Amino acid sequence: MMNQSYQPGTDMAGPLSGIRVLDLSSYIAGPYGCTLLADLGAEVIKIESPAGDTLHKYPSTLAQESRAFLGVNRSKRGLVLDLKQAEGLAALKTLVLQADVLVHNFRPSVPARLGIAWEQLKEVNPRLVYCAVTGYGVTGPLKDKAGYDQVLQAMTGICAMQGKSAEAPEIAYGSIVDYYAASMLAFGVSSALLCRERTGRGQHVGVSLLRSALAMQSARFIWADGEARDVSRDMRSGGVTGIHPTREGSLYLSANTPHFWRDLCELAGMPELAADPRYDTVRKRAEAAGEIVPRLRQALAARSALEWEEVFGERVPCAAVRSIEDMFDHPQVLAEDMVATLSHPLVGSYRGLNKPITFSDTPGPAAFAAPLPGQHSVAILEQHGYSREEIERLQSLGVLGQ
Repeated sequence: MMNQSYQPGTDMAGPLSGIRVLDLSSYIAGPYGCTLLADLGAEVIKIESPAGDTLHKYPSTLAQESRAFLGVNRSKRGLVLDLKQAEGLAALKTLVLQADVLVHNFRPSVPARLGIAWEQLKEVNPRLVYCAVTGYGVTGPLKDKAGYDQVLQAMTGICAMQGKSAEAPEIAYGSIVDYYAASMLAFGVSSALLCRERTGRGQHVGVSLLRSALAMQSARFIWADGEARDVSRDMRSGGVTGIHPTREGSLYLSANTPHFWRDLCELAGMPELAADPRYDTVRKRAEAAGEIVPRLRQALAARSALEWEEVFGERVPCAAVRSIEDMFDHPQVLAEDMVATLSHPLVGSYRGLNKPITFSDTPGPAAFAAPLPGQHSVAILEQHGYSREEIERLQSLGVLGQ
């Protein structure tokens, strides 16, 4: 177990500077939600069990750490506590006394068993904002079922929507439900902190993967009285808007509005299509995709995807299909200062996301690397009043891991 003093990148204040967050969560949704709070300037303490966050063990081509763990846990300090030991629970409650927020993603039946349920911790700190991330919520027949991103995708219609047909559903890779839930966590916690400024009281904030999966489909999650079950809810506008092959690489085009359609036809050398009344609305073009798309793709075969980006410029929304690796050095990404260079005790120097939100007056501290398990245990406990002798006792009991 390594320990070092807290060394944030800068002293610049963020919107949540002065807020202390205890992050007991694992995997992606809870941890990345807490990372978003850290991006806003909150001090986030990543509390792991002696077994560690399962994300450490996820497949990764990095030898010393999981790429996923680094990505979703930046700008946190690391503490290991065994909450199954009385001394570990007592240490957590000491931290809760000085905390503003606690986040976990245990199943609903677990917190009370550990002694960290909302009803128990609000007695310790009535100002605590307590956020529980669950798979399905805290009531109902599925409340104690384990929830995972792709399970919820399958359950809520996302896989069916992604597939080419109802008989060929597809996963949307990239943990989209987890990341949306993380945003809901940051939004909910920030709102509860604002409410606390008015009332002086903390509250329970509930975030679930089920709510998040349905919320991100709000435009489809509409069923009017009298509509059939199988009414079309697909917002995709047909074959023109979508990914198309070119002479080299693939290109995504969006041409739903009249002027984008007109400019697409002009710049691709098909002006006669723009003047054809059979194709003068997005609905007509969707219905006539079988006629339009072959002509469009024939025209696109004259240039590469990158060349078409230049040709269409600002007149037609489009992008060449790139890999994530291309984003590290993309001029727009660099111009927006989205890439940070971080230093990790085991991995060494690496590049990762800087901040997803910018603020003119409160930019917040610079990002720093995700912690090793328990990397800052001694410093955190000392900060909360523990003596060196008390810390050594906790270490001898295995409360702080090995």
